[in-house]
Amino acid sequence: MSSDQTFVIVGASLAGAKAAETLREEGFDGRVVLIGAEDERPYERPPLSKDYLRGEVDREKVYVHPEDFYAEHDIELRLGRTAVSVNSVSNELALDDGERLRYDRLLLTIGAEPRRLSIPGGELDGVLYLRSVADCDALRNRLDRGGALVVIGAGWIGAEVAASARQRGLEVTVIEPMTVPLERVLGREVGAVYRDIHLDHGVQMLLGTGVEAFEGANAVERVRTIDGRELDCDFVVVGVGVQPRTGLAAQAGLAVDNGILVDEHLQTAAPGVFVAGDAANAQHPFYGERIRVEHWANALHQGPVAARAMLGEPDVYDRLPYFFSDQYDIGMEYAGFARSWDRVVFRGEPATREFIAFWLLGERVVAGMNVNVWDVIDPIQRLIRARVAVDDRRLADPDVQLEELVPADAGSAA
Repeated sequence: MSSDQTFVIVGASLAGAKAAETLREEGFDGRVVLIGAEDERPYERPPLSKDYLRGEVDREKVYVHPEDFYAEHDIELRLGRTAVSVNSVSNELALDDGERLRYDRLLLTIGAEPRRLSIPGGELDGVLYLRSVADCDALRNRLDRGGALVVIGAGWIGAEVAASARQRGLEVTVIEPMTVPLERVLGREVGAVYRDIHLDHGVQMLLGTGVEAFEGANAVERVRTIDGRELDCDFVVVGVGVQPRTGLAAQAGLAVDNGILVDEHLQTAAPGVFVAGDAANAQHPFYGERIRVEHWANALHQGPVAARAMLGEPDVYDRLPYFFSDQYDIGMEYAGFARSWDRVVFRGEPATREFIAFWLLGERVVAGMNVNVWDVIDPIQRLIRARVAVDDRRLADPDVQLEELVPADAGSAA
């Protein structure tokens, strides 16, 4: 690649920062511009609902790179700037201050934003969402004051915030319309494990109901549920999922459908335009369909793949989806992609909070999750990739090594 080329990355996120890093590692000596809407340099999001939220680590721990990294690698870091339009014909990007940047390659790592509740009282002070480090700082300030918290939604963000708040000694109530936490991802059997974990730690779980309104004079004071209950509170955290940021791509004429559509190289149909991270709905070679993943590992690994594709290298993104969560003293890792399954097979007893769960479709494992059991994620991923028939009894038997269930030629676990 010529040194007079300009590569622009919109989104000073984990994916964007790792892409910029990879461009330099791969020897690109042209201009690299990394644009971020926030005033913070790129940071990682998992600590925002865990140890950083609880005040156990300082701000420096959340950043992707040290402060001097970008200058040392000749990466132009433009913070507090927003891209407002893209012309994919003239290869030009317009910023909110009127500046126009011409690019040779463009990478969008613009992520996702929280879904908002459109209900009465939704704009009251004390109704909080968690996405940015600024959101986390505001929420941590509330935790420092103590009191009663109501969490709306028992997905990953809601469950982790609830756990962190309980660890800080607050009274916590979780409201969730599904029958158990995380039901959409884990199903009822495994979701029930997380329900019981939170109950054991003193969280009030209001399941199978939703929220009708937030009430209060100037700040939220109560939450009213659709089944008529009123819950006094000092503040609320809403965690009802996110939606990909697709406005910039749609304006540019890029194909959008549950994210921005890209191929296995993370390239859009527009020449020289790529997407990575939460906003990318990418063709996945292993699954033979497009999937969009909102987790840390996806951003971490897609950024470098997109960077190499920008350089013309024939890299593809085919890692199995992977995520992790820590709640109280319960750690877990999940690998795979299960839209549907026939059954769940447990290796170990869920009541002990040390087990592996396998989701099966037919005779094949499509996803696996290890809970407080470690150093097994690689054989779980190899088992998924092998697509071999597995006997439920051997799968459940802890005396059968997982490696024994995987053919020797199954290939990489990544």
